[in-house]
Amino acid sequence: MSRAGALRIAVLASSSFPIEQPFAGGLEAHVYNLSRALRERGHEVSLFAAPGSSLDHDITTLPVHTLDLSPASLLDPAMTPTAVKEHHAYLGVMLDFAGHLAEDFDVIHNHSLHYLPPAMSATLPMPMITTLHTPPVPWLESAVALAPRDVNTYAAVSHFNAAEWSSVVPELTVIRNGIPLSDWPVGPGGTEAVWSGRITPEKGTHLAIDAARMAGVRLRVAGPVYDPAYFADQVEPRLGDDVEYVGHLDRADLAALVGSSSVALVTPVWAEPYGLVVAEALACGTPVAAFSRGGVPEIVDAECGVLAPGDDVAALAAAIPRAARLSRAAARRRAEKHCSSEQMVDAYVDLYREVVARGRGVREDERSIA
Repeated sequence: MSRAGALRIAVLASSSFPIEQPFAGGLEAHVYNLSRALRERGHEVSLFAAPGSSLDHDITTLPVHTLDLSPASLLDPAMTPTAVKEHHAYLGVMLDFAGHLAEDFDVIHNHSLHYLPPAMSATLPMPMITTLHTPPVPWLESAVALAPRDVNTYAAVSHFNAAEWSSVVPELTVIRNGIPLSDWPVGPGGTEAVWSGRITPEKGTHLAIDAARMAGVRLRVAGPVYDPAYFADQVEPRLGDDVEYVGHLDRADLAALVGSSSVALVTPVWAEPYGLVVAEALACGTPVAAFSRGGVPEIVDAECGVLAPGDDVAALAAAIPRAARLSRAAARRRAEKHCSSEQMVDAYVDLYREVVARGRGVREDERSIA
């Protein structure tokens, strides 16, 4: 460790998406929230993320190794440029941790969705915590199944998420994603509904539009167009006088939009492990009408939102006016109790200290045996 009580933490994020506003998605926003909060508490944070990452505080960035493939490699019909780029980046940083960065960190906190960090964890001199932000996917599940438990500790973002991973990791610490509540102030509300997030099929933007139109409520849609074909085929044709796409907004503008809305629609088509947009809406005092999927029901209760069965557009449409009548103060209270970044950081710092102490004890035992 460095200063008394301060930890040296390496945070692994995506090698493809920078941590910068407006965020590419919830994972990038989460890494930003966590890294900033850790630095504000006096910990030393080094961030591994795609070039162009920019945080508001004094956070060191770790180099992302790049590779210009040889002409012979480019001829390989199985070669996928993005996959090779990611593989090289994570292979590089893990070799750095095992080599010249071996003494620089007390703990690594892995938020990447790549298999190499857990797969190479046996080479590390420091412990690693991996937060599982997704359901099990084949390559990552394989790596987690084989990774040594004395080096690796895993956290899940919801009890639902933990249950999905339970056959591979029976003991998981559940630490829900949190947001800085001061960045999401209570808004005045309004008459329009809002949908925010990555515009991609699994987020179900088109279903939100259909439900809002069925309910007779004007809808504003905000977020990055992650899947241009989906936007062109399913979202853009649905736009009109009653549905407006307002673009990809930075945090302040998005908070103002959500806070000036009567209800936030959350329409995951997949089993959403957490649902950061739910926390953001509640913090702004905006009740939620959502599909009851994945970890969403763990955040939304009857005082702050109305849940509908997954994919049931008619039920979601019926939920919209009911949710809009709920107390904005109750929505904010729910966020303060269950969605605060302060609570999240408390839990992670406790976990960091636990695994660092455990690792130090293992090393001392090894020295005594030698």
